[in-house]
Amino acid sequence: MRSPDLTREIIGSAIKVHRALGPGLLESAYEACLAYELQNLGMKIERQNSVPLIHEHVKLECGFRQTFVVENSCGSRDQI
Repeated sequence: MRSPDLTREIIGSAIKVHRALGPGLLESAYEACLAYELQNLGMKIERQNSVPLIHEHVKLECGFRQTFVVENSCGSRDQI
């Protein structure tokens, strides 16, 4: 799937989830429902991947977490 099409499908799914659930829930609820929607579309997803961070001589194994990686694409990070 081309990147603009993938983006459109992801955003459409996020909007669908938000319309169905409404505002005010914990992020984890929206995340689980969006994962369900994306998998129903046949997309390969990974959730909560840890990403290391290095600052000077300090390496944090989990500097931050990626909520989703969809179809092995990390957006602009692919070019790093």
